[in-house]
Amino acid sequence: MFSVTVRDHMMIAHSLRGETFGPAQRLHGATYVVDATFRRAALDADGIVIDIGLASEVLRVVLAELTYRNLDDEPALAGMNTTTEVLARLIADRLAELLLTGAGAESARELDALVITLHESHIAWASYERPL
Repeated sequence: MFSVTVRDHMMIAHSLRGETFGPAQRLHGATYVVDATFRRAALDADGIVIDIGLASEVLRVVLAELTYRNLDDEPALAGMNTTTEVLARLIADRLAELLLTGAGAESARELDALVITLHESHIAWASYERPL
């Protein structure tokens, strides 16, 4: 399996529900480094997994919908506990939808999988992998 990874970041505010989260139940900020890894079994006719410029652009578009926002106030996230894992899945799903329906969709249809990793810090991160 071949893969290409691009990286960006997002800054959000949110609070988490549940005693498990201790002080993170209060409104707080988080800056995530976000890696998007695109996978496919065979390279395309140009010898690539995905155009890196396209991959970077679609990731930037998806993250722009979340960054500099209080996720607690976002109607699309109402009732959702926006943990790192949940955000990784949300980004993966939004990125997949954009890839498969937007610019570059023709080449993206040959991708096999997408992995989104959100780095909370240099010692903790979470990922979500989905087929395409």
